[in-house]
Amino acid sequence: MSHTHISCLVVMALFMPLAANADPSIAPAKDSLAIDEPGGVPTGYTLKWSDEFDTPGLPNPALWRYDTKANKTGWANHERQYYANARPENSRVEDGTLIIEARKEDLKDKSDWGGQHYSSARLLSKKTYKYGYVEVRAQLPCGLGVWPAIWQLPATDRLKWPDDGEIDIMEYVGWDKDVIYHTIHTGLYNHVKGTQKGILKAMPAVCGQWHTYSLLWTPNEIKEGIDGRYYFHFRNDGKGNTGTWPFDRAHNLILNLAVGGDFGGKTGVDDSSLPWQFKIDYVRVYQKQ
Repeated sequence: MSHTHISCLVVMALFMPLAANADPSIAPAKDSLAIDEPGGVPTGYTLKWSDEFDTPGLPNPALWRYDTKANKTGWANHERQYYANARPENSRVEDGTLIIEARKEDLKDKSDWGGQHYSSARLLSKKTYKYGYVEVRAQLPCGLGVWPAIWQLPATDRLKWPDDGEIDIMEYVGWDKDVIYHTIHTGLYNHVKGTQKGILKAMPAVCGQWHTYSLLWTPNEIKEGIDGRYYFHFRNDGKGNTGTWPFDRAHNLILNLAVGGDFGGKTGVDDSSLPWQFKIDYVRVYQKQ
């Protein structure tokens, strides 16, 4: 893969108390900031690029490429899938929706097949952006072992994780079926050290339903949320320390559906629930005028 994703695995068991009048469904991990504020497209921001997924077939090759680099060697979190390149069974647009599909199958005919017994897809945006507001309307699959994600990494093939930073707009795992994870990772704040910053937002019966996931990223802060409200707020401490704020370079957006792994497969994979479909209605990126 073009970026090493070791993210969002171990959510801290220690939680800080919520602030007065905060949403009690938000469980903030250690050192994170839980909020409940109105979201939506900020005043003064205009649409810079989007994909409405209106053209049937493979995803638009002018907007998306495939990350397949670790198929042969295995993915960083011991996920079980093979990420296919431009294979309609795993990534296609139909009825105005991008479908990323995970299937139970061995693709032994692929030269980079690494022995995986599942197939899926991982799409990276060809367009990059630095600071802005991102909105993605999506429907998450249900099933033990699912691990869909909407996230982003710096636009480089020489990524140094976690020092270069990672922003996870949305992650969902089937074994924690009523929770959405919002998380960031940096050199000083990451799951390896048990210091990652994020919140767990309770979302009963979230899989199988359409919701809008959003990110506001500015030089001073990161806010993430669902359905027009922000629930996670991470501030730039202003010290000029890349260990705490490396988020000052252009990023790619990433859409993927992993199978199992250290986090997604914590309690196993239910093969009877496959195939899974991660559906995306649109991706929109706005920036300040």
